[in-house]
Amino acid sequence: MSIAGSMEMVGLDPDTRKMVLDTIREYGKRKLSHERLIEFDKENKYPADIMKELYDPNQVAINLVMIPEKYGGLGGNSFDIYRISELLAGIDLGIATSVFATFLGMDPLHVGATEAQKEKWITKIASSGCLVAYGATEAAAGSDLLHLATRAERVMQGDEIVGYKINGGKMWITNGGVADIFLILARAPKGVSWFIVEKGTKGFVSDKHEDKHGIRLSDTAPLSFHDVYVPAENLVGEVEGKGLRQAQAVFGYTRLMVAAMALGTGWKALEHAIRYSQIRLVGGQPLSTKQGYTHKLIVPFAARLEACRAYVEEVARRIDGGEEGLQTEGAIAKLLASETANKAADNAIQAFGGNGYVREFPVEKLKRDIKITCIYEGTSEILELTTFRARWQENINAEGRTYDKIADEMDALHSNAPDVGAGAASAGLRALSRVLQACFDQKLTHNQIVMMKLGELMAYAETAAAFCRESAKATLSEAVIFDHETWRAMSRIHARQAAAWIASEGLSLVAGASDNDAAGLVDGVNVKAVAKTQKGAVADMDLAAKKLVEVFKAEPIG
Repeated sequence: MSIAGSMEMVGLDPDTRKMVLDTIREYGKRKLSHERLIEFDKENKYPADIMKELYDPNQVAINLVMIPEKYGGLGGNSFDIYRISELLAGIDLGIATSVFATFLGMDPLHVGATEAQKEKWITKIASSGCLVAYGATEAAAGSDLLHLATRAERVMQGDEIVGYKINGGKMWITNGGVADIFLILARAPKGVSWFIVEKGTKGFVSDKHEDKHGIRLSDTAPLSFHDVYVPAENLVGEVEGKGLRQAQAVFGYTRLMVAAMALGTGWKALEHAIRYSQIRLVGGQPLSTKQGYTHKLIVPFAARLEACRAYVEEVARRIDGGEEGLQTEGAIAKLLASETANKAADNAIQAFGGNGYVREFPVEKLKRDIKITCIYEGTSEILELTTFRARWQENINAEGRTYDKIADEMDALHSNAPDVGAGAASAGLRALSRVLQACFDQKLTHNQIVMMKLGELMAYAETAAAFCRESAKATLSEAVIFDHETWRAMSRIHARQAAAWIASEGLSLVAGASDNDAAGLVDGVNVKAVAKTQKGAVADMDLAAKKLVEVFKAEPIG
């Protein structure tokens, strides 16, 4: 079962969504200046007053968007929450992470709780504005939920289970020191299960806030449990052993939201670099006129972030339409969005030169913050393996035709919309299909590095196809801030880069892992066809660079 369940999620109407976004945007301008954020960051201080105002129904009430109307919320869907997550992360990723933790903490309730439990707990969260924490990660388990050490032992009265005593510990728990309600994953006699634990329960201790590299405005604390008693009614779903399935059911959704947050922070870093390029002169000319600045540091990553947006929106619509699962799609979205945003923020520091390395300018903090998106909710390496395993099996079941079928779709799209880059996307997809076949024929996937690299190449191929589909539409999404001409140029840029990367990395991968001569694969990946698709690349980057300056006019940095 997915976060959407089996029913279509209607979500907010456009006017309500705009009102919510405008409220957050205005609050950020009024209360969350760079100067104030950097002071919180320097002090490693959780901004309790800010979070209280964000959850206050008379101010922002951001928590209500994630709660269904029947429990006192606004009933936002995946698209709504993606928009809010992106916007809030562009203001501060630490604050966005704290808010996201409440989204995440309620997920086990949404997918696994009984109706009575939902009525009690979700309604309480809505009415009280309390923070929620999601307690899964452990020191020895990390992303591996199969090896949890935290235990939940039954407390019996005769033959009746009346409660559980929880013993163990959790770490890296967002809102761990400030939440009122905790969803804790522990191993019960019949399997891993979620338990609801309230703040102040005897034996339950939150340790001090971690001194982190980034997202220092979010509270992150270890938790310890010493004979912590919870009544049987606090077992989510009131049946043991369903915790892993409940956790995995929402990975598609939760990882999509991390991708949205990466979009927000990555774009904010690029925005600062674009504005700075217009006021910083080199040789009497602004940096915005220099291809070595724009075409290396800015444009490719702007295009890739928009490719990730297209993919996020495509997946969000599928979730909101009631489609279940989509764990692989969530993995792809988070993998490429977080890695791209991390590189974009790194480039922003480079773009500022020495100024980027000091805290006076915001890109230094953005770079420290964004790195966590490559780690939490599944590291990039875990997501590469997740993507590979799912798509590899699908490809075997489809007799090696999975990506050829998408390439056929791109060829048809290219015939109808030749300016969106679908021809280049098709070349990349067919190259990937040949690489997969070579890996299958030569049994190369016993190498973990091969599996991980294939997962990465799959992400490039699938986001390229999604960008082409979205940019071919007559009406672009409300979230797109560019005109059709610019967005289609960005789609072509990403499709070309994806095709070239897949062909070159695929060849290197097979050659490096095989004992056979991989020269024949040069024809298989059709290097000539991929090279042909690169025509016009510099002209498109020129166009995109010019448009980026028009959209992000220079203004004081801060």
